[in-house]
Amino acid sequence: MEMAKFGATKKGGCARLALTDLDKQARHLFIEWCEAAGCTVTVDQVGNIYALRPGKNMNLPPVGTGSHLDTQPTGGKFDGVFGVLSGVEVLRTLQENNVVTEAPIEISVWTNEEGSRFAPAMMGSGVVAGRLDLETVLATKDIDGITVGEELERIGFAGDVSATQRAYTAFFETHIEQGPYLENEDKIIGIVTGGQGQRWYDVILTGQESHAGTTPMHLRKDALLAATKLVQKVEAIANAHKPGCGTVGFLQVIPNSRNTIPGQIKMGVDLRHPNDDTLLDMDTELKTYLDELGKDTGVEIELDPYWYYAPVEFNKECIAAVTEGADIHGYNHMDIIAGAGHDACYVADYAPTSMIFTPCLNGISHNEIESTTIEECNAGCNVLLHAMVKMAVRLE
Repeated sequence: MEMAKFGATKKGGCARLALTDLDKQARHLFIEWCEAAGCTVTVDQVGNIYALRPGKNMNLPPVGTGSHLDTQPTGGKFDGVFGVLSGVEVLRTLQENNVVTEAPIEISVWTNEEGSRFAPAMMGSGVVAGRLDLETVLATKDIDGITVGEELERIGFAGDVSATQRAYTAFFETHIEQGPYLENEDKIIGIVTGGQGQRWYDVILTGQESHAGTTPMHLRKDALLAATKLVQKVEAIANAHKPGCGTVGFLQVIPNSRNTIPGQIKMGVDLRHPNDDTLLDMDTELKTYLDELGKDTGVEIELDPYWYYAPVEFNKECIAAVTEGADIHGYNHMDIIAGAGHDACYVADYAPTSMIFTPCLNGISHNEIESTTIEECNAGCNVLLHAMVKMAVRLE
């Protein structure tokens, strides 16, 4: 609730976009809390924050956890933030009980996970994993032409620690589920075994602007009309490849005038599936349809498939540590696949990784009414604490 004051909205949510002044305030509060819990804090070249609590053997890579503090424009209090603050709770618990772990413990805040202001999503963790190029990310512009690098400098989080060298003994991310499965199955813990693959596209449809009252229907090249057909096709592709998902969540109409036929549409397409071969089939169907749509409507279509990551399988030992924690506390649990992208999916490229899901009310997320309970958060923190300590005290 304290963190949610930065960017608080009238409907009870948060609007705290990446690298804004509000994000800066949230980052400083996180650092203040971590330093009070005995941590040393560093920042890397892409603005990721790392809070390190020493262990007996500082030659061991840390056991890590973390998530993000940036939100959607009309986001909730818990998406990402719960994952960061559950790590802070682990730090405080270890500190208050004078627990010394063999390996160090590290809590991270990853930069621009949401991808709302700067695309693509999961920038900070993507750079560390080597999936995204640091210089390309720093040069990425928002809708106003401001770059990631400029904003990192402005808010004071352009760090000097390498963003391409990271190691973990193990890494865990707690997160609200952002879907309805745990609630529907009356489970309080989701044991996340993997994550869906994703393909993101930018599409530009260029027709012909013309007067809405004087241009006959048969002579029009209406870019928005073509875009509506594409929206319907994206839904059809997803429905034909269940449990895949397809979404058009971003659309700009140019010139966006009431009495002018839209001449250009800029839009985003998001395709997801847990099976990589099926995701590739969805990609092929989209590209084939765009060729047909251009021919049928006379609208020019440009497609930029600018972001892809394959489905993820999490580490079996980390999954077992999470399962053991849920069992020890007597929490009802189920295995689950992450439908959304998460920083842990990139960390899994170079470290043993798993995730812990807790329910959210009615499965609603990316919404100001996003909600969970203290009891559900408590359960996630207890399982996280068990899993991290188990991995941090084992002998190498």
